[in-house]
Amino acid sequence: MEENKTPKKITKVGDAAAEASNTEPRAFVPTAESAGKAKQFRVISIILWAISIGLQIFGIMKLYDVPINMPLLIGILVGMLILVVIANVLWKKANRLDPASEKNKTKFFIQNQLGLIISVIAFLPMVILIFTNKNMTGKQKGIIGSIATAALVIAGLTGTDFNPPSQEQYAEQTAQVEDLNGGVNNVYWTPSGRSYHLFQDCGYINGKRTNEIFQGSVANARELKKITDLCDRCENQAKKAKALKLETPSTE
Repeated sequence: MEENKTPKKITKVGDAAAEASNTEPRAFVPTAESAGKAKQFRVISIILWAISIGLQIFGIMKLYDVPINMPLLIGILVGMLILVVIANVLWKKANRLDPASEKNKTKFFIQNQLGLIISVIAFLPMVILIFTNKNMTGKQKGIIGSIATAALVIAGLTGTDFNPPSQEQYAEQTAQVEDLNGGVNNVYWTPSGRSYHLFQDCGYINGKRTNEIFQGSVANARELKKITDLCDRCENQAKKAKALKLETPSTE
């Protein structure tokens, strides 16, 4: 049974009613606010990555102390992991705000997977040097090596973007919404939703479990919630309405 549709609080995000032109799909250009946030996130990420590399160098030096300072090495690895994870998350947020173009495949890959690349640079040398260190006992290698390996895996996963955004994706998705929405780039979504919607009274979002609906552009939905899919129900409803409008003779 479909849930009762009740009035919800609508939270508008950004410029949700950007009019579309009747030409070919425009290239996606982030707003000044989004570009500014992306730049800030990237600067912070670079600083955090640089600090983590500095800790790595310090940790490598401490690997050759006799005796080995186990608590210090563990602390270094944990500190590096925290810094790298925060940097990776911020970098991916920046890429959603200001995505790269797919036209340059190399640049596109590096920009979207830079977190993974830095994670490998930060932790893989430590892992190799730990297991090849002649100053450490087998037990020490097992403990520190396991922690370093786990840190490498965790950092690598947080740094990998399995669904990287692109300017072309944003432009294509925006054009689809504008085509179905009378030329307006306006969608709705919920805090826990996985799709954006063309209609705020769609049964998938306007139910008893929903207290707030967000309204904004396609880019807003992806920036804030990583939402990339258009609701099938809304899409079909919009297509039917569009077809009916085309079939109905004009009275003018």
